[in-house]
Amino acid sequence: MLKVALGQFAVQREWQKNSEICLDLMAKARDGGAHLLVLPEGILARDIADPDLVRRAAQPMDGPFMAQLLQASLGSDLTVMMCIHVPASDHKVWNVLVALRNGKVLAQYRKLHLYDAFSMKESTNVVPGDEVPPLVDVAGMKVGLMTCYDLRFPELARCLAVDGADVLVLPAAWVKGPLKEAHWEVLLAARALDNTCYVVATGECGERNIGQSMVVDPLGVAIARAAEAPALVFADIDPARIAHARRSLPVLENRRFARPELRRSA
Repeated sequence: MLKVALGQFAVQREWQKNSEICLDLMAKARDGGAHLLVLPEGILARDIADPDLVRRAAQPMDGPFMAQLLQASLGSDLTVMMCIHVPASDHKVWNVLVALRNGKVLAQYRKLHLYDAFSMKESTNVVPGDEVPPLVDVAGMKVGLMTCYDLRFPELARCLAVDGADVLVLPAAWVKGPLKEAHWEVLLAARALDNTCYVVATGECGERNIGQSMVVDPLGVAIARAAEAPALVFADIDPARIAHARRSLPVLENRRFARPELRRSA
């Protein structure tokens, strides 16, 4: 059994305040017996009145924000996953999903699908990644990495499932708007059902984003969820439930298409 914790919070403008929140959530997740803590997307800094802040506030992987979290993770088996903005070329940044445990970075995933939709344009400040992320082993289970807008592209989830993922993790900052909450719920359930995987999605809350972090099981059932306010939610990921879903609904076995291929940028 894999115990997950979803640490939902409203990201502040100063990275030091966000670091304090993250360290507190890490301590509470450890105390609660979690193997995996998933935090939201873009947790270094946010200001809805200043969208370019993500670029100005970006820090390298060896910067002070990551240094504090890595130091706090020493001596613990808790795996922590979240997204930060890291400086790239041409005065832009990467949106990087980081997995860390016991003082080490286990994996980095640069977001593939940038949120250029619903009158927003993430690509103004962010450079897209160009690699399907590796799976991360957490308490004997294989975890696939996705970020926010990736949820709308079933190919990535299918790639990860074909590679062997049992769980899909999705840090997010899902923007409020007409029908957006409904899209969130439908897409989380769809990705779980498409691939008979658990989906663990942590959303940022606050003025702009919906929160509503959720854990959806391999048959599309929401087994844990938060509302619109800061929260720490726990759930159990049961390998027996995955095995049952894949016997009952063998979509991975029955599929006729090969593993989706990532189209390279021009």
